[in-house]
Amino acid sequence: MLKQVYTAATPLMPGFIQEILKNAGIPCQQRNYFLNGAMGELPFVETWPSLWVEAAYEQQALELIQATLQQPSTGFWTCSGCGETLETQFQNCWQCGQAAPPSTAIADGK
Repeated sequence: MLKQVYTAATPLMPGFIQEILKNAGIPCQQRNYFLNGAMGELPFVETWPSLWVEAAYEQQALELIQATLQQPSTGFWTCSGCGETLETQFQNCWQCGQAAPPSTAIADGK
């Protein structure tokens, strides 16, 4: 059984969150991606893009989404694969492709 774990008014954030979940090994589906054109005919909230996961992944997905949305938008992280320093906005190292662990943000920017 699928559970809805995230929704937003535009497809940008659900797409971003979907990549975060996939990188963590949580399979998910994005629904309503093309329903913006039905706004007016359907209640607007019903047309918002949303992310769905299997019930077994629901709690893990919700915790990861919350942690991701609470991350500071500024700062840096250091790649454990190659040592490259990257801004927190990047979820993968541009040099080696290693995924960014959620706990690697450096607040002082060094």
